Amino acid sequence: MTEHSDEYILSLLQSDRFEEGFRLLVRQYQERLYWLVRKMVVHHEDANDVLQNIFIKVHRNIQRFEEKSKLYTWLYRIATNETLTFLSKQKKRQITSLENEEINLANSLRADDYFDGDKVQMKLQVAIKQLPPRQQLVFTMRYFEESSYDELSTILETSVGSLKASYHHAAKKIEAHLRKIAEE
Repeated sequence: MTEHSDEYILSLLQSDRFEEGFRLLVRQYQERLYWLVRKMVVHHEDANDVLQNIFIKVHRNIQRFEEKSKLYTWLYRIATNETLTFLSKQKKRQITSLENEEINLANSLRADDYFDGDKVQMKLQVAIKQLPPRQQLVFTMRYFEESSYDELSTILETSVGSLKASYHHAAKKIEAHLRKIAEE
């Protein structure tokens, strides 16, 4: 796949070649956004649903993009908001206990054809899912995406200090969860 500059994609989106520009935008950012979402929602089908919602929002709102930030930053902001919305709705629907949730998550990861992680990765995913949605997001973007705090600050529209605290708390909770599992 040929990578196109954001300027080129935006020029197409602002011309009579909008659909071609949108297809390029989707092709260029789809995989990166998918994996950001997937690490948060865990299930392939859910990640695809969230990704579809992201691109619907982008399609509806791309003309409002003011180019004050990078296109990637704007897309990630939409992706994080959609992911947090999904996780919030999902949490409201779940009435199972924490222990049952861990068992259900582990079983669904084992059954997921698209999850190719080993036991350690599965335990890490279960630990991450125990975090509040905002901490899940900060941890995922910092740990897996290797986003800088400055990037995260722009995407999540919050201070670097707040992000560092969220990441620190998330890492400590994950560490405690993994230590507890190892002792059992």
